[in-house]
Amino acid sequence: MLRRTIVTAFLAVAAFAPTLGAQTITTIDFPGAKTTAPQGINSPREIVGFLTRADNVAHGFLLSHDIFTEINVPGHLQTAPRGTNERGDIVGQYDDGPPPTTHGFLLRHGQFQTIDFPGAAITGVFGINNQGDMAGNIIDNAGINHGFLDQDGTFTQIDVPGAAQTFGYGINDVGEIVGSYIDLQGKQHGYVRTELGLFITIDVPGSTDTRARGINDRGYITGQFRDGSGTHAFLLAAGVFTTIDVPGATATFGRGINQRGDVTPSPPLPEGSSPPDGNAGKAGKKADVMTISTWS
Repeated sequence: MLRRTIVTAFLAVAAFAPTLGAQTITTIDFPGAKTTAPQGINSPREIVGFLTRADNVAHGFLLSHDIFTEINVPGHLQTAPRGTNERGDIVGQYDDGPPPTTHGFLLRHGQFQTIDFPGAAITGVFGINNQGDMAGNIIDNAGINHGFLDQDGTFTQIDVPGAAQTFGYGINDVGEIVGSYIDLQGKQHGYVRTELGLFITIDVPGSTDTRARGINDRGYITGQFRDGSGTHAFLLAAGVFTTIDVPGATATFGRGINQRGDVTPSPPLPEGSSPPDGNAGKAGKKADVMTISTWS
């Protein structure tokens, strides 16, 4: 396992840069789909995510070498891949419609494996590193969210101390996990959980809501934040927050980041679209999605 000796320094001195200095933008549209929502990206620039058609049912996809492959867990209604690693392992969640049917999955060498946190009502896997460690989110029988870590079938629940609810999303090879938590006043903050189990809060300056979604081995983090002008994706690299806005979109959500620093942001989904995590889109939103490369 990789190890980072100083994990707090870049967060403690974080600055804010309003826009990216250089970017390459690529529009991604699954052929014939109503919406296309990328979620994870690896260093070979393979992208996973989900799409919807006219019936608003979510189906997974893999984009590799400019070729789309649809991904569906056999026998189930909806499939939403969330992350991928350098080996091409894919993680996500599937369901049969109502939220209580949601399960996590691992797709490896063409075989699906169900991932369920013991005793949880709902499980979703959002990130996987190259060791095969998985991070994700569960909802318990009381309706409370918790993050989790799955290491070879050994589950660890993740809760930020003093938080009302905790969400788990991305994981890198160092063992650092990113996510968000809701404090007792109802405000949402991003966090990093170090490989030693220490928690560090991430708040974009001036934001009312910050959520961290992906982290690479350099410690670069992507996610989203909300301020007075709307919802924006961000990149936190070398102590500097950078805003990412998809041109023409009313909102941009940060999702995945690879070792190159490529980021997969996504605009919101149209009204009626409802992936397995239950986050329905709003009316009149742009459905195209873009991948932003901060460097080549």
